[in-house]
Amino acid sequence: MSRDEGAAPARRLLVVADSDSYVKWGAALAGRVAGAWDSEVVLLASPVLPSPRQLDAALAGSGFASAGVRLLELDELLSELAADPPDAVLLALRGPLVRVVAGRIAGQPNRPVLVSGFPGLTIPAEPKAVVYRELVDLVVLHSRREVREFGANARALDVGVRFGLATLPFLAAVPPTAWVGPERNEVVFAVQAKVPAGLDDRVRLVAMLARAARAHPDHHVVLKVRARPGEAQTHAEEFDLGELVADPPAELLATAGGVLPANLVVRDGPMAGHLESAAALVTVSSTAVLEAIALGVPALLLEDFGIGPKQINTVFEGSGLFGDAEDLTAGRWRQPDAGWLGDNYFHGEEHDDWEHELAELVNARARAPLPVPRRRHNLVGGALRRAYERKRMLGDYDRTPAGAAAMVVALPARWLLRRARRLRAAVTGSAPYAPRGA
Repeated sequence: MSRDEGAAPARRLLVVADSDSYVKWGAALAGRVAGAWDSEVVLLASPVLPSPRQLDAALAGSGFASAGVRLLELDELLSELAADPPDAVLLALRGPLVRVVAGRIAGQPNRPVLVSGFPGLTIPAEPKAVVYRELVDLVVLHSRREVREFGANARALDVGVRFGLATLPFLAAVPPTAWVGPERNEVVFAVQAKVPAGLDDRVRLVAMLARAARAHPDHHVVLKVRARPGEAQTHAEEFDLGELVADPPAELLATAGGVLPANLVVRDGPMAGHLESAAALVTVSSTAVLEAIALGVPALLLEDFGIGPKQINTVFEGSGLFGDAEDLTAGRWRQPDAGWLGDNYFHGEEHDDWEHELAELVNARARAPLPVPRRRHNLVGGALRRAYERKRMLGDYDRTPAGAAAMVVALPARWLLRRARRLRAAVTGSAPYAPRGA
């Protein structure tokens, strides 16, 4: 995506993405600054690469087309950056992969400004998410609350990264779709791969949706999935909800009251397209709630599976959007509390400052080479650890002998470490440590 011929030279931004959700976020964010930047989106080869269908859906409304997206392996990416570095690189990658890639770019001569961020909800702000991004210059966040909480984490960890505020870039992106009609006759359920986690809860969830479909025969209850069978996602979905609907087990049929209704359907595609015909958006936890709010579509956050960090829904406390299965069946949809909006993703674009922060860093780079950031955390293991981190995130796309050797050594060591933590927790009565973070 570039400026018209004859315009002043634009600065260059390279978006490096891996999974479908990060492609969607990175492309949409770059699309917001298309007038000031010549931008390109590339895919970094990894085990979570989107399928062609997922890539098309992720790019919808961003101004980028899948035909222009190149696939690069890590060494190819590093060679291109060394030969012709852009002004900035947006690492639209999962946190552990940000650390791998940033660590390889940061030491290059005349390195670009390194930017990262998150494609969705990040409250509660996990310290580990800052650790993964300690080698970048700027982290883009999407609410005042996120800036406060991540800033506090960074200070506690002695990480000097900057934080910039940006309105979630795809909130207003509603591309036209061929199959969606003008009627608002869908109740759209936004699937979240990690929530609820267990099979019993996921069976229970589908049963709730089946009862709602029977109660609303004039609506389609749409189970909106991110991936078809065999396609990768940012987070692995252990028990696929779409497959449960397609081939319902006996316990689901018993819980749902018999054969699933015909108006309970499974669909994929861009969320923005579904919201064009949505009477309501329902989920346990999904950034799609924010897309619905931006379009004035009522929502319902199911509290039946709990409210807490594991459910990734604490950010919605005080929003007025929570309800239960009875509300779903009755069609009692919610509108957000006005007081909640300003601190949580709807602060107003006039308060965004990430472009200003990025411009300051680019200007500093124009005056003198940027300093090489120093890794401060997770240093035990040295080069072997770094080889393991690379192999774990790149999988078969990392063909280095060091990566293969690291897996042989590191996997048994990790198992022993986790075992020791569980034993210590059992003796002390404390919760075992489990690193988290996007």
